[in-house]
Amino acid sequence: MELTTASLWILIAGALVLLMTPALGLFYGGMTRATGVVNMMLMSFSAAAITAVVWVLWGYSLSAGQPAIAGLIGNPLSDFGLAQTDPADLLDVGFAGAFAMIAVAIISGAIADRSRFGAWLVFVPVWVSVVYAPIAFWIWGGGMLSADGVLGGFFGEAIDFAGGAVIHTNAGVAALVLALKLGQRHNFHDRPQPHNTPLVMLGAALLWFGWFGFNAGAATTIEQAGLIWVNTLAAPAAAVLGWVLVEKLRGSRPSSVGVASGLVAGLVAITPACANIAPWAALLLGIVSGAAAAWAVGLKWKLGYDDSLDVVGVHLVAGLIGTVALGFIALPSEETAGGLFYGGGFALLVSQVVACVVVIIFSAAATWVIATLVDKIIPWRIDSDVEVAGIDAAEHEESGYQLAR
Repeated sequence: MELTTASLWILIAGALVLLMTPALGLFYGGMTRATGVVNMMLMSFSAAAITAVVWVLWGYSLSAGQPAIAGLIGNPLSDFGLAQTDPADLLDVGFAGAFAMIAVAIISGAIADRSRFGAWLVFVPVWVSVVYAPIAFWIWGGGMLSADGVLGGFFGEAIDFAGGAVIHTNAGVAALVLALKLGQRHNFHDRPQPHNTPLVMLGAALLWFGWFGFNAGAATTIEQAGLIWVNTLAAPAAAVLGWVLVEKLRGSRPSSVGVASGLVAGLVAITPACANIAPWAALLLGIVSGAAAAWAVGLKWKLGYDDSLDVVGVHLVAGLIGTVALGFIALPSEETAGGLFYGGGFALLVSQVVACVVVIIFSAAATWVIATLVDKIIPWRIDSDVEVAGIDAAEHEESGYQLAR
């Protein structure tokens, strides 16, 4: 079989998505303390390595395998080790696996500076298998939230082109659960600042670069790819303005970390909507999501949950906004009458809200159970003296920086 243009694009797009997980490690690593940068980056790299193994062995079968088990999850033994997969389909399998990698890596930002690395290593394969794969199956694999599923057939099929619910809402909820489970860092009320701003900016830049593969990888026509490309350009750019506006209204000066965070919030928001809204709507969505994420990040200081690197504010909040907003701004198509702004009625809005509610409830409950069980095997929280001194030396016997003496 010849390598077609479409296949070549999947190859490139998959590589771009794969880049996003180490890019996230850079983004998170710069935001944490200098004594925790090694640990933070290793959490992303280890998430990628473990998830890749899980995906090949049983993860892909859970998310897409047939016959399904009670319509809730794919049969993990239907294609164990990808032994039965048509070689022509392996590109799609690999592309989907890169999505799973970034999904679980996102969670790690909520527990920076205080989580045992061993507990994380146990958590990753279980969460990918028990939480991520079923939700991916429900929405993308023909499960209960799809057109032929129990909920999708009753409420209507939700639109989630590249993972607003499957990845960002899901990971954001899991991050909140772990943040609550582990509790506050010792210096939480001091509002610790990023130790390496250039690293944060570099990570954000690489994330934006990779996101064009993340969103446009599944495009089926040149027209759809063009719309996705422009929307992936427009929304994060507008989100930066929305975030900076909130900083200004708070009396703060525009910050580079704020710009980077706003950029990521806009990317998160456009993810579910990238193929289904007009460019003007992408700008609107970007401004709203950037401003909302900036506002939501500030809530952790008021409510007291220590989401170390703002996963909840950026991924959960922006992911929800992007997913639900489709009920208002989705373009009419052969599959849907469009959102409310196009006279499509409330049907799509209901579908989007139902999908979000189901993902939130399941992810929260399942993550809490997994985190509790992991804690019985390997306690999540490092000792207080280790936390004060810095996690890198105790957990890895390494330092991110060797300063001249």
